Parts: sequence; structure tokens; C-alpha cells
Amino acid sequence: MGTKVHANAKGALEGLTFDGMTVMSGGFGLCGIPENLILALRDSGVKAITVISNNAGVDDFGLGLLLKTRQIKKMISSYVGENKEFERQYLAGELELEFNPQGTLAERIRAGGAGIAGFYTKTGVGTLVAEGKELKVFNGETYVLETGLKADLSIVKAWKGDAEGNLVFRKTARNFNPMMATAGKVCVAEVEEIVPVGALDPDHIHTPGIYVDRIVQSTFEKRIEQRTVRKREAA
Repeated sequence: MGTKVHANAKGALEGLTFDGMTVMSGGFGLCGIPENLILALRDSGVKAITVISNNAGVDDFGLGLLLKTRQIKKMISSYVGENKEFERQYLAGELELEFNPQGTLAERIRAGGAGIAGFYTKTGVGTLVAEGKELKVFNGETYVLETGLKADLSIVKAWKGDAEGNLVFRKTARNFNPMMATAGKVCVAEVEEIVPVGALDPDHIHTPGIYVDRIVQSTFEKRIEQRTVRKREAA
């Protein structure tokens, strides 16, 4: 099926991990997270990781597992409210944190993948987000300079892929995954199904295989982060 295809998540990460590395991890909440590659990262024993991700999973799933084993040194994130261990480590001074407005985080990742060193945005001007950053006035409005983000490794989760690494994401599970695939020196994708080359409609491919170095087919738990149901009406 091609040299990009690996039998399991452990093999897909072989030779790619090192202490102090920067990892981009796709997903939003628990939707579209590369859960098997996260487990393989945990089992690799790699330490002092900087993780770029919208959030840090929950305490017992996703990136929360790497927090539990104290393998993460720093998070570059937007939302961290679902993880008590994240909160504890941060407030105790045990974990570095670089907060980003969510749109700014998305654009920083996209810019890194596009080879753009930085960009100006109005978001965060006059707040803690802008402290220590360059400000510039355009047409009478103040903007703050934000830098593009890159990573040593990007791990992403897709719905379908082929042996060339072309990826299709399913609905909201697309989220941060496509832009992160472009911004890593190496990108490893895990997918629900590997299909033959040529089976994917070129017009429906979200991430071209040129960005993907390794691919692995996995099974997924697909937890619901916050289950909300309507109360039954009285009979």
C-alpha cells in the first residue's frame, strides 16, 4: 500500500520523538483527536514536550493522559477548561501556558504552514494577550503582531486516507487538523479507513498527501465530552 503506511501508531512514530520537541495535536475538545498517536507518544516516554493544541483533552483521555504522566512542559492553547489536572499544574507553576484567542491560534498555525512569519490582528489589543508584542497602527486602528507557529511533529486524525497520504476529514472533526498537517516538519495521520489510491475524489480531498509523511489506520473510541440531553416529559 506504499511506504507511508504503518501497521500501528507506535510504528508510525518510530524515530520521530525526542525530549523537548514541539508537537501539534489536532482536534477540538475530543472531536477529531489523534487518540492512538497520543497514546503512542505517552508510551514512547518522550519528555518536556511543548504541545500546540486548541485544548488539552480531559483528565483521563486525549492529551490529558500526557499531562497525567508529566510529559508536557508547555501548552500553547486556546481553551483548557475541561481538564482539572491542567488547571492544577498551571496554578502550581508546574506547567507553562501560552494562551491564544481561538481564531488567533488557528491563524498562527495556518501562517506557519504557509511560510508566513507573522501577521497583524486587532484581536487581543489592550489585553494581556498583547503584552510584550509589537503594536502597529493601520488606518487609525491598532493591531498586534502575532507570529506563525511550526512544530517538529504534527499528529492529526482524519476520516479516510490513501497510501499517498491524501486525507478527507468528516464534518466538524476537520477543525484544526488540516492546518496542523501543513505546519509540522513531519506529519503523521491516523485514519478510520485507508482506501486505494484513486478512490478519493480529488475535489473532495482536504489535505493533499504532499503534507503527510506517515499514515496509520486505527480504531477510535469517539467519546462525547459533554453529554447534554433533554429531560423526559411527564407521562
